[in-house]
Amino acid sequence: MKDLKAFMDVTPEIEEAVRAGKPVVALESTILSHGMPYPENLGFAREVERVIREQGAVPATMAVIDGRLKAGLTEAELLRMCEAKGVLKVSRRDLPIVVAQKLTGATTVATTMILSQMAGVRVFATGGIGGVHRGGENSMDISADLQELAHTPVAVVCAGAKMILDIGRTLEYLETMGVPVLGLGTDDFPAFYCRKSGFGVDYNAHTPADVARIAHAKWSMGLGGGLLIGNPVPERYAMDFDEMSAVIDRAMAQAEEAGVRGKDITPFLLAHIVELTGGDSLKTNIQLAYNNARAAAQIAVELAKL
Repeated sequence: MKDLKAFMDVTPEIEEAVRAGKPVVALESTILSHGMPYPENLGFAREVERVIREQGAVPATMAVIDGRLKAGLTEAELLRMCEAKGVLKVSRRDLPIVVAQKLTGATTVATTMILSQMAGVRVFATGGIGGVHRGGENSMDISADLQELAHTPVAVVCAGAKMILDIGRTLEYLETMGVPVLGLGTDDFPAFYCRKSGFGVDYNAHTPADVARIAHAKWSMGLGGGLLIGNPVPERYAMDFDEMSAVIDRAMAQAEEAGVRGKDITPFLLAHIVELTGGDSLKTNIQLAYNNARAAAQIAVELAKL
């Protein structure tokens, strides 16, 4: 982008950290505006930023407010995203519309990656990525997150792909697009609420320093695109794979019955999964997000050394 300042506001702290080569970790805002109720989301937002600072990195929550791209939010802006009144869910295709029409939107994985690259941030912590939806071979319902990972040079730390997806096909797609899929201390790609999906990663990167070296090597060689780092939810918060599979099958059946399609399917399913698990899935979701923020900050610290 030729004139970044024409579109984007970067907080002085983040701008200075990027200029000085200090560790910065990007955070999405969809989890705040569309993933959790208010005011729990506000408490979560503050805590996830604290977790990142505790590891020696600077948090950079991304959003679009009144048509301005934001890297880092003021307290008032954070509150606005959490109250979520008239806050859209913004993916790559929506960005030019939201900016031109001066609308407000929460960033998905894909748009958080775009804003991160614009602001010079190389590491991003999320919950779980989108992917190929079940039946995607017929519906062609494939998340824009996968294309973004193929083209945008940001390392994305996640607890795997959401269990509502076809994880096998998601990994096949990433392989086709040349995206390295690393496990942080695991050979098995995690499945969001669960530590294992039954599918392998490309490489078990045992430490955050291993991940940083791989990212540095990739980008130093001029290889475009991002990396995906699967970081399993801590054992004590993990859910049973078979139990969650049964819950998800029930939620999918409810979605089918209600005729829910397209971009509405993920929020519908996640809300029903919270209901069906008596709120346990939301607790797991919060803990895996903190765990990913911690790991991402450690990777960012190691990357800054290189």
